[in-house]
Amino acid sequence: MDSNPTAGLEIRKDTIVPIGEPWSGVIKAGEILRMIDLEGQQAIDFLCYNEHDSADRYNAANTIKLNGNIYLGKDAGLWSVKANKLMTVVEDTCGSHDTIYGCCSVAVDDVRFGENNGKGCQGNFELELSKHGLNEKDVAANINFFMYVPVESSGALGISPGLSKAGDYVSLLAEQDVLAVLSNCPERLNNAAGGEPTPVQIQIYSRQT
Repeated sequence: MDSNPTAGLEIRKDTIVPIGEPWSGVIKAGEILRMIDLEGQQAIDFLCYNEHDSADRYNAANTIKLNGNIYLGKDAGLWSVKANKLMTVVEDTCGSHDTIYGCCSVAVDDVRFGENNGKGCQGNFELELSKHGLNEKDVAANINFFMYVPVESSGALGISPGLSKAGDYVSLLAEQDVLAVLSNCPERLNNAAGGEPTPVQIQIYSRQT
């Protein structure tokens, strides 16, 4: 990949995902999905699926094993259930993206905090997947881009204030046709979204025709 992965590409889609809302889209092989944290410290919960075989979806354990790291950064692959590389991180201005903490939900927040945000990323995933003929059984352990989850030697972990600054971005190259599904995290009860969720920007780059 060129040092400028989007060189020679044009933006075919450019959208703002509002606070707490989901988004999905098909990213064709060779296209690049860029996610921009507009104001900083905003988690983006993310899943992807082989567009032609939804059972071959992102797999957190395989991604950790095949990258040899619990954090994602530049050059990391997003690996599937069948050990196919779905996407590759080709640009990353932040680093240390989480693979283990999963998504928030109304039910989990009620247990953790005794209250909730009125919605959660689990529900957002289910809502967005329903548009593509999928359901709650297709929600897997997800990536949390821009969320910082340090792990101590004891195994203790927690959500620390995010490392991302306004304008930080991650670009993912589709290694094959994929369905990308994300939730712009609505969490106000911990540091996942800096305590005050903000919008994010999504761009898809493709070859000029």
